[in-house]
Amino acid sequence: MALGFFALAIFLFLTLDPDVSPSSTASASAASSEGVEVQITYGSVIKLMHEKTKFRLHSHDVPYGSGSGQQSVTGFPTVDDSNSYWIVRPEPETSAKQGDAIKSGTIIRLQHMRTRKWLHSHLHASPISGNLEVSCFGGENDSDTGDYWRLSIEGSGKTWKQDQRIRLQHIDTSGYLHSHDKKYSRIAGGQQEVCGVREKRADNIWLAAEGVYLPVTEGKQAAE
Repeated sequence: MALGFFALAIFLFLTLDPDVSPSSTASASAASSEGVEVQITYGSVIKLMHEKTKFRLHSHDVPYGSGSGQQSVTGFPTVDDSNSYWIVRPEPETSAKQGDAIKSGTIIRLQHMRTRKWLHSHLHASPISGNLEVSCFGGENDSDTGDYWRLSIEGSGKTWKQDQRIRLQHIDTSGYLHSHDKKYSRIAGGQQEVCGVREKRADNIWLAAEGVYLPVTEGKQAAE
């Protein structure tokens, strides 16, 4: 298991982030495998787990058949899926750098690792429940405020850590990233709807689960 995780770390960061050294990648994988408290930093590649259903936030190169027609976002039932990895990115034109810890209240972006598009929302209706649609949109150098999400940590703690309960609130629509047990039956059969809702609910809670976590940059350790 540890060897598999190390191989994943080397693959992700040598292919996605050329400026990350192998020693930093090894430190990231070791931190997770030793069971120590791990902070989420910019540049980390993570899976977000929906607390209530245990499904992972997922996307794939399949458009919605209604609403915006943009790349669909769903909840995926199993852990072993490469389309459920997201790269944590800062808001553009800020001083935030790769390896910085992330405080509650910060605006972040999540970039889908496989397709390079951004977790996005808008006023289109979601396919099953009619809530706010959540999609993937844009590209490496194509991002707008529809990709901005405010991180809110539930409970104690000021900086985002692995397995910590969080909410993500969309800046433009005020909708919270949400999922529930309403499932697709055809193209994404067995996967469940991900959408936005403007009320705080138990189904708004997510946790950073599997992934490769970059260590906090030296001198950038944030207060807990």
